[in-house]
Amino acid sequence: MNDVPCTHLDQIQDVTAKQHGCEECLKMGDSWVHLRVCLICGHVGCCDNSKNKHATKHFHATHHPLIQSFEPGEDWIWCYVDELAMDPGRILYHTEH
Repeated sequence: MNDVPCTHLDQIQDVTAKQHGCEECLKMGDSWVHLRVCLICGHVGCCDNSKNKHATKHFHATHHPLIQSFEPGEDWIWCYVDELAMDPGRILYHTEH
Protein backbone atom coordinates (compact mmCIF):
# COMPACT_ATOMS: atom_id res chain seq x y z
CA MET A 1 0.00 0.00 0.00
CA ASN A 2 1.15 3.51 -0.68
CA ASP A 3 1.63 6.23 1.96
CA VAL A 4 1.29 9.07 -0.59
CA PRO A 5 -2.22 10.52 -0.29
CA CYS A 6 -4.56 10.25 -3.23
CA THR A 7 -5.75 13.57 -4.66
CA HIS A 8 -9.31 12.26 -5.26
CA LEU A 9 -10.44 11.19 -1.79
CA ASP A 10 -12.76 14.20 -1.59
CA GLN A 11 -14.89 12.60 -4.35
CA ILE A 12 -15.87 9.55 -2.27
CA GLN A 13 -19.60 9.27 -1.71
CA ASP A 14 -21.57 7.20 0.79
CA VAL A 15 -22.59 4.58 -1.78
CA THR A 16 -24.56 1.36 -1.65
CA ALA A 17 -23.53 -1.31 -4.15
CA LYS A 18 -26.14 -1.51 -6.90
CA GLN A 19 -25.71 -5.28 -7.37
CA HIS A 20 -24.13 -8.26 -5.65
CA GLY A 21 -22.38 -9.15 -8.90
CA CYS A 22 -20.89 -7.40 -11.93
CA GLU A 23 -23.76 -5.37 -13.40
CA GLU A 24 -22.74 -5.86 -17.03
CA CYS A 25 -21.77 -9.54 -16.66
CA LEU A 26 -25.13 -10.28 -15.02
CA LYS A 27 -26.92 -8.68 -18.00
CA MET A 28 -24.76 -10.68 -20.44
CA GLY A 29 -25.04 -13.94 -18.52
CA ASP A 30 -21.25 -13.98 -18.15
CA SER A 31 -18.97 -14.70 -15.20
CA TRP A 32 -16.25 -12.75 -13.37
CA VAL A 33 -13.23 -13.40 -11.13
CA HIS A 34 -13.45 -10.62 -8.49
CA LEU A 35 -15.69 -7.60 -7.94
CA ARG A 36 -14.97 -3.90 -7.43
CA VAL A 37 -17.38 -1.16 -6.34
CA CYS A 38 -17.14 2.44 -7.55
CA LEU A 39 -16.87 4.77 -4.56
CA ILE A 40 -18.47 7.59 -6.50
CA CYS A 41 -21.72 5.97 -7.72
CA GLY A 42 -21.92 2.39 -6.36
CA HIS A 43 -21.48 0.63 -9.73
CA VAL A 44 -20.24 -2.95 -9.26
CA GLY A 45 -17.89 -4.21 -11.97
CA CYS A 46 -15.53 -7.10 -12.51
CA CYS A 47 -11.77 -6.80 -11.97
CA ASP A 48 -9.02 -6.72 -14.58
CA ASN A 49 -8.40 -10.45 -14.07
CA SER A 50 -11.92 -11.01 -15.41
CA LYS A 51 -12.20 -11.22 -19.18
CA ASN A 52 -14.61 -8.27 -19.45
CA LYS A 53 -12.82 -5.82 -17.08
CA HIS A 54 -16.03 -3.89 -16.41
CA ALA A 55 -14.70 -1.92 -13.40
CA THR A 56 -11.95 -0.38 -15.53
CA LYS A 57 -14.38 0.17 -18.42
CA HIS A 58 -16.65 2.02 -15.97
CA PHE A 59 -13.72 4.28 -15.01
CA HIS A 60 -12.99 5.07 -18.68
CA ALA A 61 -16.66 5.81 -19.39
CA THR A 62 -17.37 7.93 -16.29
CA HIS A 63 -13.95 9.12 -15.07
CA HIS A 64 -14.92 8.01 -11.54
CA PRO A 65 -11.40 7.51 -10.13
CA LEU A 66 -11.90 5.36 -7.03
CA ILE A 67 -12.89 1.72 -6.59
CA GLN A 68 -12.86 -0.54 -3.57
CA SER A 69 -12.61 -4.30 -3.47
CA PHE A 70 -16.05 -5.88 -3.11
CA GLU A 71 -14.57 -9.20 -2.02
CA PRO A 72 -15.05 -10.64 1.49
CA GLY A 73 -11.91 -10.22 3.57
CA GLU A 74 -10.37 -7.57 1.28
CA ASP A 75 -10.25 -3.94 2.34
CA TRP A 76 -8.40 -1.72 -0.10
CA ILE A 77 -9.08 1.19 -2.44
CA TRP A 78 -7.53 1.83 -5.86
CA CYS A 79 -7.28 5.21 -7.57
CA TYR A 80 -7.06 4.84 -11.35
CA VAL A 81 -5.82 8.41 -11.86
CA ASP A 82 -3.10 8.48 -9.20
CA GLU A 83 -2.39 4.73 -9.64
CA LEU A 84 -2.40 4.25 -5.87
CA ALA A 85 -3.55 1.37 -3.71
CA MET A 86 -4.70 2.51 -0.29
CA ASP A 87 -5.77 1.03 3.01
CA PRO A 88 -9.04 2.80 3.90
CA GLY A 89 -8.22 2.78 7.62
CA ARG A 90 -4.83 4.43 7.18
CA ILE A 91 -5.67 6.90 4.43
CA LEU A 92 -9.32 7.84 4.89
CA TYR A 93 -9.21 8.20 8.64
CA HIS A 94 -5.69 9.62 9.03
CA THR A 95 -5.51 12.68 11.23
CA GLU A 96 -2.74 15.25 11.31
CA HIS A 97 -0.62 15.38 14.49
